[in-house]
Amino acid sequence: MIPTQTPGQTSKLVDRFGRVHTKLRVSVTDRCNIRCFYCMPEDEPEYVPRAEVLTFEEIERFVRIMVGLGIRKVRLTGGEPLVRRGIPDLVAKLRGIDGLQGLSLTTNGLLLRDLADQLFDAGLRSVNVHLDTLDPDRFRFITRRDGLDRVLAGIDRCLELGFTVKINAVAVKGLTEHDLVPMAQFAREKNVVVRFIEFMPLDASNAWERDRVLFADEILSRLNAVFPALEPVADQDPTAPAREYAFADGQGRIGIIATVSRPFCGRCNRLRITADGKFRYCLFATEEFDVKALLRGGATDEEIRRYVLDAVSMKWEGHEINTARFIRPSRPMYSIGG
Repeated sequence: MIPTQTPGQTSKLVDRFGRVHTKLRVSVTDRCNIRCFYCMPEDEPEYVPRAEVLTFEEIERFVRIMVGLGIRKVRLTGGEPLVRRGIPDLVAKLRGIDGLQGLSLTTNGLLLRDLADQLFDAGLRSVNVHLDTLDPDRFRFITRRDGLDRVLAGIDRCLELGFTVKINAVAVKGLTEHDLVPMAQFAREKNVVVRFIEFMPLDASNAWERDRVLFADEILSRLNAVFPALEPVADQDPTAPAREYAFADGQGRIGIIATVSRPFCGRCNRLRITADGKFRYCLFATEEFDVKALLRGGATDEEIRRYVLDAVSMKWEGHEINTARFIRPSRPMYSIGG
């Protein structure tokens, strides 16, 4: 289903397929303190020079402009956003923007325990924590780093403070099948939503193969064989990338982001900007639009608005990941922004 403008909506960010865009992902850095194999090279990742990364003031200005065009929710991403010095200050700046209804942050959780209180005081109330496994050895294999205990401590502190917490887990065939049940049990025990994400072709080493994708149907089958039956949640947000399921006994939920087996391009309402100021209308886009050049070149807000509107009007129908026409983006995930 393609979301269309509804009465009372003022978004101007409507593409040629009628999709209304109300969510923006803002990458604040391409740097990260782990090295997940499906995202980053193990050694010497190619980071953009620090001078090319948008300042907090530039991010705030751009978000204000986008809110004026109808953006209502912003997610801060990376890289790892918590390695960006002063990130609670950016949270506070964005929370002060009139019309912004939701602000969230995606993190790998290693620094979350140390920063959770500051982020909460700055006004953040929602975090997505990337965590594929509860097994320390597999955590080390996937991330090429230690620190599972720190991630779990960060999740616990966020729950104590009252954050809404979701867990993102990449599902890779031949690797994470054994993690499905423990992660689902974690969702049930902690009262959080664990979202399983099909492995996507955005790894730095171009090692992705379709045969390595652990598909949504298999995830559901494996969980249904162990737990009370999973049932689709009623009244889900039709534009959300995840389809959520509740356990029949009412204890816990899981979500599945089936980018490969069940593309959701037709209901996409998300836009994004990279840490170095490139505007993208799709995670898999093969073209970018240089907003930073305008921000630093003396452009007026109106000129930036027109530039963004033109870019959104060029958004494609979908990424065609299941066709021979699919082209990998030139950037890996950590450089685009999760």
